[in-house]
Amino acid sequence: MNTSSRDTTSSVSHFILLGFPSSPERQLLYFGLFSVTYTLTLMGNAAIACAVRWDRRLHIPMYIFLGNFSFLEICYVTTTVPNMLANFLSTRKSISFVSCFVQFYFFFSFGCDEGFYLCIMAFDRYLAICRPLHYPRIMTKELYTGLIIFGWSCGPILFLTPVMLISQLPYCGPNIIDHFMCDPVPLMMLSCSEDTTTQFVYSTFNTIFMVGTFLFILCSYVLVILAVLRMPSAASKHKAFSTCASHLAVVVLFFGSVMVMYVSPGSGHPVELQKIVTLFYSVITPLCNPLIYSLRNKEMKAALRKVFGTEKLVHKT
Repeated sequence: MNTSSRDTTSSVSHFILLGFPSSPERQLLYFGLFSVTYTLTLMGNAAIACAVRWDRRLHIPMYIFLGNFSFLEICYVTTTVPNMLANFLSTRKSISFVSCFVQFYFFFSFGCDEGFYLCIMAFDRYLAICRPLHYPRIMTKELYTGLIIFGWSCGPILFLTPVMLISQLPYCGPNIIDHFMCDPVPLMMLSCSEDTTTQFVYSTFNTIFMVGTFLFILCSYVLVILAVLRMPSAASKHKAFSTCASHLAVVVLFFGSVMVMYVSPGSGHPVELQKIVTLFYSVITPLCNPLIYSLRNKEMKAALRKVFGTEKLVHKT
């Protein structure tokens, strides 16, 4: 039985990613649009990561976490967008079996890491606002270094199991994925046999991870908001709310779209809706995050001006 399963699995050597079927002219338009989006995403997140790295004023846990999160965003979009851009110019639109599951693994590993980093950033804000006197003693260099390692390593470790389970399903054709990336839901639908155990494990994994991290973040910010409301100074309230609003906006963008797709993969979302929602959290959200964090943060704007050499110009004018 195992030998038969392996032979069946190896019968599919590649998959066809349909992406966004349209005329060649519209494919070129999509290529131009997403090339600009990808470039802006790389520039925005790289600018924040560099600002945190080079400006000593930002060498505090909040910004160190943000710098790592921005670099994580670069890794996240790079797992799918370059291949999507290549497919806009290609007529074959094929991806090998191994490459497909490598993309699947890294895209969802980095996505999982993003969820953990949002939890870490929420925890940091909770300590800074709700336990300000104890913050320097609790958030030591050892602790935030450990949290950084934890944030980067959890996704690759946890997603080994779902990727291994889905890759071992029997694939005997067809091999056409009506998506722009190797998404696990259409991959499971292409399997020759309906493996309810794999679907259950995958769905349960996603539910526990997303609901768990979202509830952790929600509880953290409920406590933060209650603490902010008790602050006597209006200026302190404004500063705390401004910082929290940026984090909450990113949380809503990320978790709102992801939960629609992956908490219940067996619910059968329309194909076009799957593509649009996936496009939103895999391409649009990483583009918006640098804007959200930089526009609402004076320290970050000052650091970005310093990095790009415009600080002296601003002072001169």
